[in-house]
Amino acid sequence: MAEISLPIVVGAALIDGINPCAFGVLIFMLAYLAKTAHKSHMLFNGLVYITFVFLTYLVAGLVLLPIIRSLAGFSVISYYVIAGIIALAGLLEIKDFFWYGRGFSLSIFPSEAERIKKYVTKVGDSPLTSAFLGVFVALVELPCTGAVYLAVLALMSLAGVTTHNIILLIIYNLIFVLPLVVILFFVTKGVHWSKLERWRNKHKGLMRLAIGLLLLALAGWMIYYTLGVSTG
Repeated sequence: MAEISLPIVVGAALIDGINPCAFGVLIFMLAYLAKTAHKSHMLFNGLVYITFVFLTYLVAGLVLLPIIRSLAGFSVISYYVIAGIIALAGLLEIKDFFWYGRGFSLSIFPSEAERIKKYVTKVGDSPLTSAFLGVFVALVELPCTGAVYLAVLALMSLAGVTTHNIILLIIYNLIFVLPLVVILFFVTKGVHWSKLERWRNKHKGLMRLAIGLLLLALAGWMIYYTLGVSTG
């Protein structure tokens, strides 16, 4: 089975990285820091936060990759189930392009969103708080951002846990957090956070559409390759 290619990983990570959920938390944190901290302090806390988002996603990928691989050894049907979940997530994302926020959407649970707001107000106390926030946000935003990652992991697992796939995981997660670094750079260079929030709100429907189309494509690719395995 051919391993997943670098262009697919880069493209998926770029589209996944523009998820409005990921943008929203960082902008909210920067909005708070803009009122309470110096720009250098904002930059430091922002980088700590982004670093731990990256590390958390990377560790999650390294843990999930062999688990998904083991499911393939148990039954090829598991891949169809994962592909079905990913396709459903894609349809929900596309739905939000036409009817944003109506009905069920892939988003951070409201209770967790309130906890994020609470933790953000404590970011200035210690870099450890920024680190904890990065880990916490990465975990609780998985319902919103995890579908693309799951699809990529499933496609990687077709070739098993290899050095190639581990390197691709690192590349994927670096690209995934790249838009967060760009936002942090803009704010520390004087762009008001409210402009970025308005941009996010204006384009969040298009972001959802791009992610939804990507998810459907990845689900289709999973089914195509799984059929090749089961009939080969």
